[in-house]
Amino acid sequence: MKKIALIGCTGSIGRQVLNVCRRHPDKFGIVSLAGGCNIQEFVDQVKEFNPKVATLAVETDVSEFSQTQFSFGENAFTDAIIPEVDVVIVSLVGFKGIIAVLDAINKGKNIALANKESLVVGGSLVMQKAKEKGVSIVPIDSEHSAIWQALDFDFNKPFKKLILTASGGAFRDFTKEQLKYATVKDALKHPNWSMGAKITVDCATLVNKGFEVLEAKWLYGASFDDIDVIIHRESIIHSMVEYCDGAVLAQMSYPTMELPIQLALTYPERFNCDVKSLDFATLKTLTFEKPDSERFPCLNLVIDAGRTGGLYPAVVNGANEMAVKLFLENKIGYLDIYESIKRALDEFNGGDIDGFESLENADVFARKIVKESFKI
Repeated sequence: MKKIALIGCTGSIGRQVLNVCRRHPDKFGIVSLAGGCNIQEFVDQVKEFNPKVATLAVETDVSEFSQTQFSFGENAFTDAIIPEVDVVIVSLVGFKGIIAVLDAINKGKNIALANKESLVVGGSLVMQKAKEKGVSIVPIDSEHSAIWQALDFDFNKPFKKLILTASGGAFRDFTKEQLKYATVKDALKHPNWSMGAKITVDCATLVNKGFEVLEAKWLYGASFDDIDVIIHRESIIHSMVEYCDGAVLAQMSYPTMELPIQLALTYPERFNCDVKSLDFATLKTLTFEKPDSERFPCLNLVIDAGRTGGLYPAVVNGANEMAVKLFLENKIGYLDIYESIKRALDEFNGGDIDGFESLENADVFARKIVKESFKI
């Protein structure tokens, strides 16, 4: 049985991880849980899975539990990475995910990664530390799981091009004029997936796809010139790999996160995932189109920051996190997200990654710039 530490257990990915564990209780055991602020969800999970250790970002009464060790606090999730664990699933949202990733690496634990930001902001640091410790990092994101599968689970396999697919998000059919008046409610209407609020907004701006391009650089050793992004509205093809002979391999399924979650835990073996089989007779058409850089300028902004390298990706991420937070709180408009990221980049003086502290400083700088821009 594979023993799991689930970091981010009350979020969308975390809940689906637990569905996978329920489906195969003989294969997966939850040893520790780390939640955020959803107290009731957390308590229910502890009751069901009876973990050895459980942590929560906010303190709550846990006197009814006698067999679980608890800790509380913003970064208490590191306490859930205990010696008994075989794999750490990191499904935290945002910059703090890199704290969990680096802690897991330091403790010599293999990682199933659903936190984009850890590779976006500190890919060179994370991959270097993982190599030094002999730790494996496998992807849970549907796009990177698709690429990983098309590469036969071999991160070092040669390829000609990686092709990341994107649904286009909630605003794929909005005009530039309509985007001026886009609301939070509009942004959260993802056409194909049910996800948390922050990542759903990132899908609407295509920041999320830019992040995945940066992830691809670190996971597969790809150059930016060898990574393409294509809008694929149906979300049936989850990404593709082109080889030197012109062959293109794609991973296809109806939209579901449980397939890549389960595969990250069972590869190279595959087990039943209760996923509906594709009915090709009813699919009729699969469509593809280039991203519109005028309506979705954040995509190239993120990729350009990745090309520049150093601490610029950390600035992009910090500015985006703060801007999306303010947008979700109805304090700024949708188009202000792009302007916020651009302003932070324009005001940043550059710098190279020199340990975690440098990443943290860049993150703080970016958030500060965004808040000051709106006098918040």
